[in-house]
Amino acid sequence: MDRSFHTRRRVLVTGGAGFLGSHLCERLLEAGAEVICADNFFTGARANIEHLLDNPRFELMRHDVTFPLYVEVDEIFNLACPASPVHYQHDPVQTTKTSVHGAINMLGLAKRTNAKILQASTSEVYGDPEVHPQTEDYWGHVNPIGIRSCYDEGKRCAETLFFDYRRQHGLPIKVARIFNTYGPRMHPNDGRVVSNFIVQALNDAPITLFGDGEQTRSFCYVDDLIAGLTGLMDTDEAVTGPFNLGNPHEVSVRTLAEQIIEMTGSKSQLEHRPMPEDDPRQRRPDISQAESVLGWRPSVELREGLVQTIAYFDALLSGQAR
Repeated sequence: MDRSFHTRRRVLVTGGAGFLGSHLCERLLEAGAEVICADNFFTGARANIEHLLDNPRFELMRHDVTFPLYVEVDEIFNLACPASPVHYQHDPVQTTKTSVHGAINMLGLAKRTNAKILQASTSEVYGDPEVHPQTEDYWGHVNPIGIRSCYDEGKRCAETLFFDYRRQHGLPIKVARIFNTYGPRMHPNDGRVVSNFIVQALNDAPITLFGDGEQTRSFCYVDDLIAGLTGLMDTDEAVTGPFNLGNPHEVSVRTLAEQIIEMTGSKSQLEHRPMPEDDPRQRRPDISQAESVLGWRPSVELREGLVQTIAYFDALLSGQAR
């Protein structure tokens, strides 16, 4: 690709109208980049990026990554894929196609334009882990034929493709394994515990806990996560990852529910339901590698992030959120 005709960094964000993608588009525009946001709006929302549409350096494209895309770019952030069980289990075959065909198409684009490309992978590649906390050299404990497999195995295959493109074509790749992330612009009905609990608490509805509620998660605020993604992209070509990006502070799902009830002043009661199939009991990242190589560590405490997230959902439910 001939870059002599432009000086600004041109960046493609697939899934750019989604929760993480919209925040990433904002951050890239703030850094002076030209941003192409590609989204098929299966889980993304125009409302998430509407405030960016008047920016002359922002372009929105309705596009499904399972089809090739022909644009001229310097960097690609491949975030396109439904990421919550409710959404990725709705059409599991399409979910696998999005991860696998999407990776092939975006890697092909990166190869043609000689662009750096970052894959938004997931902690789900570790499955229901037998190693705790999870380090990047752990190969995982994944059911290849379960109801979550379309997402877990799709993302694992995408990582395979990224590293094979690196070995076969010398492509400059980056792989980030994203752990539970929360913040404004989460989908209110995505089935994730933070959004579920906040919406239920604000409506004084029963808060649903699966199992005994003692399963643990580690929650990273969206601003911290985006800083990790951009920091990884800015490393030199020798740095590929994968890198765990998440908050190592571990909390039980029950504790999270109780904290949200307290912070919202809700009258909600806890309601227990059976555990879903293959739901992991523990999830916590070892971020030693991200700390040493990227100089990255999350800084937003859970309570601080929940204040911002609760305010967003409160406005959303009142019809005021952007």
